[in-house]
Amino acid sequence: MRADMRQVADGTYLVHGSNTNWVILTEGDAVTLIDTGYPGDRQRLLGSLAAVGASPEAVAAVLITHAHNDHLGSAEHLRAAYGTPVLLHEAEVPHARREFLHQVSLGRVLRNGWRPGVLPWAVHAVRSGGTAHNPVADPRPFPAAGALDLPGRPVPVHTPGHTRGHCAYHLPHAGVVVSGDALVSGHPTSRVRGPQLLPAMFDHERAGTAASLDVLARLDGDVLLPGHGPVHRGPVAAAAHLARERAF
Repeated sequence: MRADMRQVADGTYLVHGSNTNWVILTEGDAVTLIDTGYPGDRQRLLGSLAAVGASPEAVAAVLITHAHNDHLGSAEHLRAAYGTPVLLHEAEVPHARREFLHQVSLGRVLRNGWRPGVLPWAVHAVRSGGTAHNPVADPRPFPAAGALDLPGRPVPVHTPGHTRGHCAYHLPHAGVVVSGDALVSGHPTSRVRGPQLLPAMFDHERAGTAASLDVLARLDGDVLLPGHGPVHRGPVAAAAHLARERAF
């Protein structure tokens, strides 16, 4: 099983797994991994590392946008097997430990089952480990504010709403914003293409998700790497404004 991988800037790769994306940042022999896809995406994840000439041992850290299983997937595997630090916003750390779970419920999915794409998406999510108990044993908050001392020098940007501790990652030198699920460009349950919010059933707090678009709009960048959908090129501010218009 190979993932579809695209180089979008120097040392920056967007990888499309099974319905969810992750990002690889390379610097010499070291790698930063942003998100890891579903648990069932592990072979795709390892293959994508090999495709950029890296091994799992080369991953300096796993950065998580938010602790839903389709993004947290293999984080604990990398931590347990290779000692890889797993870093998140401090508000998302207990979520990654599964002290609580902010995730769409089965009942809410069923109530939305009449919508195009929802039931096929749900079947895929279950088969890929989306409902598995998948905690990270030792998730850690970012060690300091500002750019992280990791390949790509990503800057965490708190964008709550989808979950309480959701974070985007800004690469100012490359004009890239890794937006996770705060701003996407497609999803199996959406018939809209281009910048958009996920359907409201996926958000922990919808008003917060909408407010976080203003945070993203202030970031300088013209390449958007979302958690779902293809790369979007053009001013990130314009993408955020379009998503807001489409949501209300």
